[in-house]
Amino acid sequence: MIITRELKISSRGELDVINLTDKVDDIIKEANVRNGLCIIFSRSSTSAITIIEFEQGLIEDFKRYLERTIPKGIDYEHEKKWHDGNGHSHVRASSLKPDLCVPIVNGSLALGTWQQIVFLEFDIRPRERTIIVQIIT
Repeated sequence: MIITRELKISSRGELDVINLTDKVDDIIKEANVRNGLCIIFSRSSTSAITIIEFEQGLIEDFKRYLERTIPKGIDYEHEKKWHDGNGHSHVRASSLKPDLCVPIVNGSLALGTWQQIVFLEFDIRPRERTIIVQIIT
């Protein structure tokens, strides 16, 4: 069986990190799923889904890592074509990924003690986003 739900979220723009763990867990509980797989997918080319310890120090470290490895303000071919200021946003999103798969075991996400599912916004302005949560049993 496949169960599909949508989460609507509002980001504050570039480098906003939103914890989705409780919302995804609520979907699993509402669906009364005991065991299976949960896929979380962002319908965007300037955002990503990952697992992180949702702790402010680590979030700041991760933002600094992104700025060091994929900085704003350098030449991006995307900028030359579209002039929209978000070439780095696309590269950051492409370097991570738009989806994540987490096992469901005994009715809960099989996450480690400090693992949380997060949405990462890379676009330069606030956005309304749709996250697809699909459960396969």
